[in-house]
Amino acid sequence: MTITVNGSPQQVDPGCTIAQLLVALGWPAEGVAVAMDSRVVPRSQHGSTVLTEGCAVEVLRAVGGG
Repeated sequence: MTITVNGSPQQVDPGCTIAQLLVALGWPAEGVAVAMDSRVVPRSQHGSTVLTEGCAVEVLRAVGGG
């Protein structure tokens, strides 16, 4: 199925969770914030939140500096 990740189309298997998506894309499990269809998904729900056809996922990584 097709979803959008940070504005780009991405193919994932049906039943794919946010946690599985992060692994597949090489993103770390910690230090990122994820929103699905404009709603922030708490890290505690990444393993249980299943992606749906056409959903829009935004992944943001915290960057320190100063």
